[in-house]
Amino acid sequence: MPQISSPTRADAVAQWAYQCDVLIVGAGVAGVCAALEAHRAGADVLVVERASGGGGASATSEGIFYLGGGTDVQSACDYEDNAEEMYRFMRASTSTSDDDKLRFYCDNSVEHCRWLEAQGVPFERRAFEGKAVAVYTGEGLLYTGNEKAWPYNEQAKPAPRGHQARGSVEKHGGASAMEALLATMEKEQVPAIYDTGVIGLVTDENGRVAGVEAKQSGNIIHIKARKGVILAAGSFNLNHEMVSEYLPLLAEHGEPLGIPSNDGAGILLGQSVGAATRHMDGAIATASIYPPEKLIKGIVVNKEGKRFVAEDVYHGKLSWEIQCQTDHTAYLILDGETFDYPQRVKHRFIDGWETVSDMEQALGVPIGSLQETLDQYNADAVQGVDNQFHKKAEWITPLDNAPWAAFDISTTSSTYRFIALGGLACDIRSQVLDETGKPIPGLYAAGANCEHFPTNGGEYASGMSLGPGSFFGRIAGQQAAAETP
Repeated sequence: MPQISSPTRADAVAQWAYQCDVLIVGAGVAGVCAALEAHRAGADVLVVERASGGGGASATSEGIFYLGGGTDVQSACDYEDNAEEMYRFMRASTSTSDDDKLRFYCDNSVEHCRWLEAQGVPFERRAFEGKAVAVYTGEGLLYTGNEKAWPYNEQAKPAPRGHQARGSVEKHGGASAMEALLATMEKEQVPAIYDTGVIGLVTDENGRVAGVEAKQSGNIIHIKARKGVILAAGSFNLNHEMVSEYLPLLAEHGEPLGIPSNDGAGILLGQSVGAATRHMDGAIATASIYPPEKLIKGIVVNKEGKRFVAEDVYHGKLSWEIQCQTDHTAYLILDGETFDYPQRVKHRFIDGWETVSDMEQALGVPIGSLQETLDQYNADAVQGVDNQFHKKAEWITPLDNAPWAAFDISTTSSTYRFIALGGLACDIRSQVLDETGKPIPGLYAAGANCEHFPTNGGEYASGMSLGPGSFFGRIAGQQAAAETP
């Protein structure tokens, strides 16, 4: 747990080590985007990063940005989309209460994609047509959510919106994206200091955030921010105490995605001056059954031997649905035609059986339950439909070729890697809000230390961290730069 100090009064600061208009805590995607926009708006900017260089957890990610509405990449790949369809999907699939922010993001998504490319973020004009968690062959566009899954495909016209920065097995797209953004920041000579950890906020006599307290080379220093402070310090994934409090199941059985500095410092800094948080119990966890794609043709059942979800949903939604089952338990059932081993995650192979009855006994599900489930599914599959959960026809085939096999894909058995989705409550201007919903003067935030649009893994699509994080980072930079000191 990072040691965050209580706010320091500005009139008690004996010496300011640095002074600026806009101070940004963190040099990941949200912080760098904020820095560029504040600098271009004429503000004197300073980025403060505790690591020895920029990039943050964003640089270790797959580099997927959830963007749509008819981006240049979508158009070049012959996909039609518009802001209204993007909004309809995101509105249907997420339970965020910030409808104005959601529509604002969708309405400006095309412009934001162009802005990212103008900074050098590389999105190839090639689409990946299959089902993948991420691609390593250079494609710049792919489906990364539940756009084609029922019921969302009836509520909005499906379109691929996962814009993945060019990457490979050797270099993930997140590294490519951050290299471009950091190079742009360096080219424009935006000041940054590294190996400097912010440990507290400074407020003036009116309660306005006026700077930060930081630790640099073992010394405590203070930095004045005449217009505002922007928190872009990342998630709390690596803070075991916070994860244990808010995400106890994943604390015990999951594996956090991120870097050591994802310790919740940004959230704790905000809370030190009365900031509200939202959806702290939300997370996207993943242990995808695909690739290979053929495994989607199997069925997933719970301890009762019953299906509970369409197997072609986004891997994060499948993970979420598993968490909601009895004892967080689920099995992937395959037959002789669909059998293969998951490639990305080592789900435990249980065994193979010549009869469904033997499989029921081995799995401990109620006798007859799995047979009934398979009979119903196979009867539908002969017709090429899934009347129960509406899995797409391309993933439907009768599972009637013995032997049958099962993988244990339970939350408590497989390694589910996760990202927290909760964080500071912010308004459409990226201002941090207090418990009454009022903006805290002088304090802004963006990125993974803020609440996400999806409130749990069932609502997520890959790119809904980097996309809104980078966009609202820009908004924070613009708004903070426009403040009157």
